[in-house]
Amino acid sequence: MTLQGKHIVLGISGSIAAYKAASLARLLIKSGAEVQIVMTPSGKEFITPVTLSALTGKPVVSEFFTANDGTWHSHVDLGQWADLMLIAPATASSLGKMANGVADNMLITTYMSMKAPVMIAPAMDLDMFAHPSTHRNLDLLRSYGNIIIEPAAGELASHLIGKGRMEEPENILKVVKEFFAEKQTLAGKKILITAGPTHEKIDPVRFIGNYSSGKMGFALAEECASRGAEVILVVGPVSLKTAHPNIKRIDVESAEEMYQASVEEFPTTDAAILCAAVADYRPAEQYNEKVKREKGDLSLTLVPNKDIAASLGKMKKEGQLLVGFALETNNEEANAIKKIEKKNLDYIVLNSLNDSGAGFQYDTNKVSIINKNGVRKDFELKSKKDVASDIINETLIK
Repeated sequence: MTLQGKHIVLGISGSIAAYKAASLARLLIKSGAEVQIVMTPSGKEFITPVTLSALTGKPVVSEFFTANDGTWHSHVDLGQWADLMLIAPATASSLGKMANGVADNMLITTYMSMKAPVMIAPAMDLDMFAHPSTHRNLDLLRSYGNIIIEPAAGELASHLIGKGRMEEPENILKVVKEFFAEKQTLAGKKILITAGPTHEKIDPVRFIGNYSSGKMGFALAEECASRGAEVILVVGPVSLKTAHPNIKRIDVESAEEMYQASVEEFPTTDAAILCAAVADYRPAEQYNEKVKREKGDLSLTLVPNKDIAASLGKMKKEGQLLVGFALETNNEEANAIKKIEKKNLDYIVLNSLNDSGAGFQYDTNKVSIINKNGVRKDFELKSKKDVASDIINETLIK
């Protein structure tokens, strides 16, 4: 098991065990991960940012601002970039701050903004580890969903013998690999995903389009790839970039181009998730030169585009899954169920423009998933990354 393509934020707090972080960072990188280090100011007293930066190839983040140019380091961006946050070593002080929301340094603010799972490897003297407050804080952190990598017993910095030594880097790496191996629920699968809008050309400078940003489709593609799938992402005109090496990106512009690419790729896939906002109509005539303003009205005749979902529904073989999307403004559930039947879908993901924070352009979404038997499951407003996870768990993981 490699960590190829994984983004790991490695947090380092002020403990003598910080020297182990250099070996840990090197092991993670040798396994294929991209590592960004965030450390507390006191952590720099035990190991220098220069050493860590040389290992990772990235500047170490420690302060909220870079002193010489005022650059702001965004803990929010780090929280969205990572596939895992690993805090090793985590001192008693840092455990207390994480457990109780005391966000007074860059490491804790990054932790509190983290969208990815968090692993914590405590390191402290035996009496500190045995203290009731430490165990209370660890219990709180577990209740938040954090994974605690228990410290080992042995000789400590105080020269006392007991439990409190940070687990060795080789063993932490094993825990990380096992964690991601368990997530490889789509290993060996090939998934087609469509994303973004389509642009239907009027003339060389104008088109008919919509407000889709592609964010939901890209979140689905990254989540499927992180779970081991080979992803074919057919995407309309967007500014987003893919990160995972398991994603093969096919850029298109029009609904016809998206149709051709989808029809070509679908037969060799295990499933397709049709998230793109495909234009239903296109201009009957496309002008070779810019249409000039004239007196009076200008009329455009629109003709229907091919229905990608319905076409794939007709092509679908036994064992293939087809997941559609429905963005509705009225009669949402009735319209979604009609689409399931008409297009031979296995599931449809329903979202409504009536829900605040959901739909085009937002970083969040609120969806309901309906299966072909009409069973509906509703989800709360979440980040599109978390929504992608919900969709995959509900449709592809059975």
